[in-house]
Formats: sequence, C-alpha cells, structure tokens
Amino acid sequence: MNQFIQKLHSRHLESSTSFPDKEMACKFIDGFFEFLFIPDQLTRLSEFELVKKFEKYKTSLATLVYDVVADAAITEEQVKLFFEQVPIIYDALHRDAAEILKFDPAAESIEEVLVAYPGFYASAVYRFSHQLWKQGVKILPRLFSECAHSKTGIDIHPGAQIGESFFIDHGTGIVIGETSIIGNRVKIYQGVTLGALSVSKEVAKTKRHPTIEDDVIIYSGATILGGDTVIGHDSVIGGNVWLTNSLLPNSIVYHKSEVSIKDKNNFSDVLNFVI
Repeated sequence: MNQFIQKLHSRHLESSTSFPDKEMACKFIDGFFEFLFIPDQLTRLSEFELVKKFEKYKTSLATLVYDVVADAAITEEQVKLFFEQVPIIYDALHRDAAEILKFDPAAESIEEVLVAYPGFYASAVYRFSHQLWKQGVKILPRLFSECAHSKTGIDIHPGAQIGESFFIDHGTGIVIGETSIIGNRVKIYQGVTLGALSVSKEVAKTKRHPTIEDDVIIYSGATILGGDTVIGHDSVIGGNVWLTNSLLPNSIVYHKSEVSIKDKNNFSDVLNFVI
C-alpha cells in the first residue's frame, strides 16, 4: 500500500494541468442558467440587485478559469470576453426557446420551455461552453458540458458549431461530436448520434463528425457518421436510420422494417419469457 501511495503522490506531482472544482462548475452553470432564465417568483430583484448578483457570477467564473490558466491577467481577460458575449448568447437562446414553442405541440408557453425542457437547458449550457471553448479555455467547457450531460442525458461537445433556432425534443441519448457543424433551424429528437467513423488519435485534429445544413429534421434513433458526411438543407432523416454518406438537399431517408402480427391462439407453444 505504501508503494501505491508513493506512486500516486508522484503522479499528482507530475500533473501539469490544474483542474477546476467539478461541483463548483456545476453549481455555477446551474445558478447562472437560473439567474438568466428563471427569475425567483418570491423575490423580484431590483436592477441594482441584479447587477450585484451578475458581478458575483463574474467572480465565480474567474475562480474556475484561474484554476485552469493559473494567471490573473489571463483570467481577467477571459472572463471579460465571456461576459461581453453573454447578451448575444442570451438572445440566441431565446430564439432557441421560441423555436421549441413554435414547433412542439406540447409546449404551452415560453416559460414552460425555459423551466421544464431539458433540451433547452442542454442548448444553453452548450452555448456558454462553446464561447469558452472558442476563447481557448481548456477543460472547463468540458466540465460544463458534462454537468448538462449528467442532468439531461444530452452530450454536446463544446467544440461543435450549432446555428440559430436549434430545437432538441425530448433529448435523452443525443450525442453531438466535437467537429459537428449544424445549421439554422435544425430539429433533433432523442437518441440521435452525430459521430465519427474512426476514433483513432491520428485523426483527432481533422473534421470527424458530420455537417447538418439548415432546416433539417433528424428523428429519434438516427445515427449519422463521418466528417465528410453532409446532410443537405431541408432534408428529413427518419428514425433509426444509419448514414455514412452525404445527402442532397430536400432528401427524405427512412428505415423500413417489417413487423409481423399474428394470433397467438394459432400456436401450440406460445413463447414464455421469464425475466
């Protein structure tokens, strides 16, 4: 045991990367989301109080960023850049929410989307994480994404590029890889994978994930793979489709399966499953 502890200690000393606190990261992204989109119904904050709370989130993010970059000047610049983009991201997220309200018959109000839709929450965390990713902040964007993944079952890499009015319905089991490019007004249902054909490290710096052009609908269980795969605009991808090749615009692709229905009374030995 002593040898193992010594080995563990040596590995800790050799680590060249600082890690932000995961619990603090999740607390920040959850709190910031609620601050922006879910106002406290019991305590209506004044503008002055909103400013004070906004500044607290700046301080919290600075702590997390500093844990990664270990430089006060770089931390200050990164936090400044991030919060300069927050109003733009906020407007983009309201367009996402409006798209959900417009096309989901079950959504009765924008407030319902903001409070109760896991797809909207995952999109919000993605957009904030993507901003930090573009700024070159390491690890922290992945932590934020993992917080959303753990909470919603939706796994969006912060490096993915996603356009405006993005609509995730239900969402559980969605995977969107790092080099995916998604256009405007794209709708994705549960269980969809935008993945890579190869997981080799040799292709890590290449485009490994598909491009989805504007106004595409991808139904549940579809898998689209490959960096050269382009799904043309206004296409519809049916449920359980497996695609590794490009499609022209306005394509419809569907998976055809056969389901047999028979009267069990015509069989002498009915199957008996025990689980």
